[in-house]
Amino acid sequence: MREYNFKNNKNNITKNLKVIEWLKSELLGSVSHLFKVMLKGNQDKIIGTLANLIISTYLLAKRLGISPERLERKVKDNLRENIDQKHQIEEWYGDLSLLLKHLVKRK
Repeated sequence: MREYNFKNNKNNITKNLKVIEWLKSELLGSVSHLFKVMLKGNQDKIIGTLANLIISTYLLAKRLGISPERLERKVKDNLRENIDQKHQIEEWYGDLSLLLKHLVKRK
């Protein structure tokens, strides 16, 4: 029978908590960086920063026990809900429907 290693488990929990805090900081830093690069109008830097936000979100979800599939299902559910509730951005531009179509088509 395998012996439970309390110290190793404690280290894993501590490490996971540190990674969660680091990812939260990454998200905040990326949002701040996005505002700065938007002022400069550099499209490549804007795209790179938005991509980093998405990556950090997926990694944080994983550390919190949420699979990419579950996160994406929730994103689609939220999009449908906002479309049904006639969200202002949907009414003005149809962006939510376009994003939902993109996500559904991608699978």
